[in-house]
Amino acid sequence: MRDAFGTFLRQPGAGAVLSLVGILLFFVIFGGVDIANLAGAASWLNFAANLGIVAIPVGLLMIAGELDISIGAMIPAGSMTVAIVSGHFDLPIAFGMVAALALGVVVGTINGLLTIRTTVPSLIITLGTLVAMQGIVLTASKMLTGAASVAVTAPGWAKAAFGSLIGPSHQVIIVWWVIIALVFWFVVHRQRFGNWLFAMGDDRDSARNAGIPVNRMTVTLFILSATAASFVGMCQAILFNSAQVSGGMGIIFNVIVSVVVGGTLLTGGFGSVIGIFIGTLTFAIVNQGIYFTQIDRNWSNLIIGATLLIAVAMNESFRSLAMSMVMRRKKVG
Repeated sequence: MRDAFGTFLRQPGAGAVLSLVGILLFFVIFGGVDIANLAGAASWLNFAANLGIVAIPVGLLMIAGELDISIGAMIPAGSMTVAIVSGHFDLPIAFGMVAALALGVVVGTINGLLTIRTTVPSLIITLGTLVAMQGIVLTASKMLTGAASVAVTAPGWAKAAFGSLIGPSHQVIIVWWVIIALVFWFVVHRQRFGNWLFAMGDDRDSARNAGIPVNRMTVTLFILSATAASFVGMCQAILFNSAQVSGGMGIIFNVIVSVVVGGTLLTGGFGSVIGIFIGTLTFAIVNQGIYFTQIDRNWSNLIIGATLLIAVAMNESFRSLAMSMVMRRKKVG
């Protein structure tokens, strides 16, 4: 039993699980939350799905030692692209969807190429991309449509697949989140891609010397990040039948918090898809669950901040524990 618990504590997602349990206990004990009502609510789960689709690829970038904050502009960019192409110009919705995803590929490629071909940190590069895309989206919207908000009406198949509700209030994007998480889990934790990813985060030069295609991996990760954000924007436009230039900036902070709470270290080399998934759930419950409690809403940011600090401390402790166990096994062997 003790060995099993020790093995659990050495996993990257251990901190996320403990954080989730701690938050639920806090809400039940101090907030008077009915767990059944919270579990059946759609607000936090919808929030988690929109956040989680972006958090997973951003988390993989962080494991590799990089960071992408241009996602804050790519969500409205994806929304506006599908709305302008298929709403304003009345082209088939498939054209708008392909254009939105293609924009994510282009921006991700730019971020990746600038990262591998310059010595500028990816944080600064994607900050520049963030500001540039905000200006491009606003300018393009004004020039092409004369407005900062564009309506779009999707046909039945697109609405059902990307912008419908399951039951009274659960968004279909929840299904996409689960599918994407499963795919990424398989690729990262069951394929050599994951071994390459963690090797890059531990020591990029050593990974390159070992024959790992570091540059190609870096560009691929940035493409996944930007495209995931544009996909979320596309789904939101189809769901709400409109798109706006503004919005998306808050997701930068939310994504980073979710990934860190999920057990990923900002220094790279440590994390898991399951941890990021649970970390996103935890953050969504903290962010939205407070509305189901008797706690003053003004305390929400304090709770989020405390959760982040505790998660960071636990993650570093669990990583140190995992590293010590590895070293101990090597000595025994």
